[in-house]
Amino acid sequence: MGREEPMSQRLEIVDPATAPPVWAALRNEAAAAAKHESALASLLAAVVLNHDNLGDALSYQLARKLGDQELRGMTLRDICEEAYESAPELVDIAGDDLKAVFERDPACKGYVQPFLFFKGFQALQTQRLAHWLWGQGRETMAFYLQSRMSEIFQVDIHPATRIGRGVFVDHGTGIVIGETAVIGDDVSMLQGVTLGGTGAERGDRHPKIGKGVLLGAGAKVLGNIEIGDYAKVASGSVVLKPVPAGCTAAGVPARLVNCPTCDEPARSMDHTLAEAVYDYVI
Repeated sequence: MGREEPMSQRLEIVDPATAPPVWAALRNEAAAAAKHESALASLLAAVVLNHDNLGDALSYQLARKLGDQELRGMTLRDICEEAYESAPELVDIAGDDLKAVFERDPACKGYVQPFLFFKGFQALQTQRLAHWLWGQGRETMAFYLQSRMSEIFQVDIHPATRIGRGVFVDHGTGIVIGETAVIGDDVSMLQGVTLGGTGAERGDRHPKIGKGVLLGAGAKVLGNIEIGDYAKVASGSVVLKPVPAGCTAAGVPARLVNCPTCDEPARSMDHTLAEAVYDYVI
């Protein structure tokens, strides 16, 4: 449970040397915002300032967003706290995801903004919770969270999907990711991305996305294919065959463009394409 302290104490600055840097930055930004925007002081206190750490704050935020008449917020908060106590790395990963948003989104002014308002970040943390439940054999609850994620955030990611850390989901609307997809560390993706299958076959049927890959808006990657580390898929492209590491795929059907592409495209968010396109379809 969050602490109940006088507002003056909750607005005190936390020394980053004595707390995890992301949590210290989030809490200090929330305190400054509460002083500047008094109408939101109660919200900032409830979601951030009343808590001692990122895990407690995230449990409250997800419960506030996802709770409904069937699954009350307090029950969902208990599930979150159980997950974060059992797997504390989930909180560390959430911190990496939050940092990724701040570093890669030029519209992001700090940590409070994505934590409170960005549905891409919130949907990703919902999936991580659902994935933990999936691993515990609690598939029905995991599917319930997937359904709520889709309803609330317009993001549909299967609970079994394996997702690395430091992932940036920009905007989020319309993202669909299948059961056997794997997403590496430091990946960035924009709205409308689909990581799907190519038919009704069962088994391992979804894409494997390497480290540091950039998936542009509306990109469709279909089938059990690999997108190599630090590759880039241009907006609106349809990729049906593997993309080598460090290359860019663009078009319908996708063709290889510049190989190698820019360094670490997911971090730079560089969506530009080379002038020349190779004369073969991947």
